[in-house]
Formats: sequence, structure tokens, C-alpha cells
Amino acid sequence: MGIDVASARVDTPGCENVLHLNNAGCSLPPTPVLERVKAHLDLEAAMGGYEAEDRVEEEYRRVYASIARMLGCAAGEIALVENATRAWDAAFYALAEGFQPGDKILTASNEYVSNYLALLQVARQRRTEIIVAPNGPGGEISLTALEAAILQHGERMKLIALTHVPTNGGLVQPAAAVGRIARRNHIPYLLDACQSAGQMPLRVEELGCDMLAATGRKYLRGPRGTGFLYVRQSMLERLEPTPIDMCSAEWTAREEYKLRNDARRFEISGGSVACQLGLGAAVEYAMAVGLDNIAARVTMLAEQLREHLARISGITVRDLPGSGNQARCGIVTFTHEHHSAAAIVANMREQNINVRVTPLGSTRIDMEQRGLTAMARASVHYYNTEEELERFAEAVRNL
Repeated sequence: MGIDVASARVDTPGCENVLHLNNAGCSLPPTPVLERVKAHLDLEAAMGGYEAEDRVEEEYRRVYASIARMLGCAAGEIALVENATRAWDAAFYALAEGFQPGDKILTASNEYVSNYLALLQVARQRRTEIIVAPNGPGGEISLTALEAAILQHGERMKLIALTHVPTNGGLVQPAAAVGRIARRNHIPYLLDACQSAGQMPLRVEELGCDMLAATGRKYLRGPRGTGFLYVRQSMLERLEPTPIDMCSAEWTAREEYKLRNDARRFEISGGSVACQLGLGAAVEYAMAVGLDNIAARVTMLAEQLREHLARISGITVRDLPGSGNQARCGIVTFTHEHHSAAAIVANMREQNINVRVTPLGSTRIDMEQRGLTAMARASVHYYNTEEELERFAEAVRNL
């Protein structure tokens, strides 16, 4: 699939220590990312933080360009922030400033907890209404129901907020189809790409989103404490973020200020330059491997893992199938008839295998609809091997 897995593992020091199947939580970083972060920290220690930042100013600007190249947008449409939630919130709350009582926000049943909490807060404060679109037959958002809701509510529909790859269930939402509907109806569209960035190709024009939030630490294999926000240039003039500081605006007169005219109006000064340089290295590394190659291998490994688990007595694979030709993602969720998800995770950790619990509160609506309280989640990446999957399956079989 165009990936030299052996070289990728040599480039990943953590592979010597653990069988890492928690890439949807935080991937193992490759050596170039580690080296870039450490080198800049050494530079800060040697000459001072501001002075070190001045030294790498040109490289720092290239981080925006790298992300823009990955997404197929302009560098001025990218803001660097601390994580995906910070990125999502920055866009959402800026847009919510214009919401009025009775306005509608449409989302899906598997929207992530942090996003849904923000929806609830704005609904309480501004008396807006959250509309949860029903699922299609494969568990994905129903496009028919989405269009019906838009037809019903008309101009009161102020936002479509969708998580591209939900935190559980293996599903990949039809984000591009939703984007076409949003654009046709002139409705702002905010896409959470927290789990899809680095796992599959993302082109914002194809997705049709006006805003996109992502993190560095998951499938992009970047440092923790990094993320980015894409905002379409035509949306920027509609959005005034809060808070602002000297990074996002200029103090033009005693009673006046002027926001930046690019997406960096969503940034606050004082971020980790070392980690953001590491994010740039991670993005370049992913593009060198090839996002199409990554998507193909991750999909293949995840399907192999589902087959291994399905053959184990007492195990139920809980991944949703989706519809059409859309492949499932690298997130594999399952339950055991005798062991809780927490017990499975603890048992695996004793064997140096990293998996995670996905609890009821992470996607409450989806989990309640499916009658689930918790699942074990194993999330593969391209540097995992078929032998690792067999070892993990055997460990589950021997619980």
C-alpha cells in the first residue's frame, strides 16, 4: 500500500515498548517530530524563548503552509491552537454570538461530548434549539432527514455541526454530502475532524465545510497540546472571536482595535513554539507517507482486527457499518459478555497493550440509542502490524 511499515516502526521508538492501539486517543510520535520539539526546547534553554522564536520565524510560518497544503486551502485560513476542542469552540462561540431565541442548530446522534456540551450551553443561554438528525440505516446521519429539517425550519437553521469520525463505532460520516446540502442552503457548516485528520485525506473544498477543527496528537502523530482551525475566508468577516489579545488584534487607538484579517484572529499568544513546530513536522511526515496510503492501510488493519475479534467467544464487535461505499475507519469498538471495558483495558495494560474505554458520556445519545454503557476501543494506525493484531486478539481470548 505504498508504506514501508518496517521503516515506519524504526522511526517510532514507542513500538519497542508497547503494542499501541490507542491512536484515536494519542498516537506514538515519529522520530522527526520528537527531534524537532526537543531541538527547539534546547534552543529556548540556550538563548531564551522569544529569541528562539525569532530564529525560527520562517519555519514557523511554514507550519501554516503545510496544514493548508494538506487541506487544500490558503495559509491565511489556518489558526494554530492548543487542541481540537479549543479550535471547535473558537469557531462555534464566535458564530453563536449572532444566534437568537428560536434559532436551530443541527447535529448528529454521535456528536462528541465536548461539542455537545457547548451546544447545550448556548441553547441554555440564548434559547436556541438543538436538533439531532436521525440516523440512516447504517448508523450515519440521514441526509433525507437533514434536508427535511432544513426545509421545515428555513432561515432559523443557523448551523450544521458534525463530527466526521465519531469517537466510537467505526463510522465515517458522509461529510462531503452534508457539505453539499449545507452550501446549497447557505447554512454554516462546522466539521470536527479530530479523528479523521491524519487518518484519511481531507480537502475542505470537497468536504464543503466552512470551518474545520482538528488536533495534532491523534492520527497526525504530532505533540499533545497542538491543534488547528480552518475558517473559510468568506466566513472570517462574520466571526469575532472571544477572547482576543495582541496576537488576534491590533490596538489601533485608545478606544479602538482592529482584528486580524486572517484566521489567526482566533489565536492567543503564548503557545508552545516547540510543539507547533512539531505539529508542522508531523503534517509533513504524514504527507510524505501519503494520506491515501495511510487510509488504505488503516482501513485494512481495522477490518482484520474486527474479523479477529468476531471469532472470539463472548465478544461483540459494536462498530456501525455505515452505508454505500464508505469504508469504516481505524476505530474498533467491542464488548465482552463477562468482562467490563475497564477490566479489559486494565488487563491489556498489564501486557503492555494500549487500548481505551469509550464511556457512555462520550457520545451519550448514540450510546443510549444502542443500549450501551461502555465499550473497549482499539484504534489502529499504519505502523501497527498484522502480528500485533493477532497478539492482541489472543490476549482478549485469554481474558
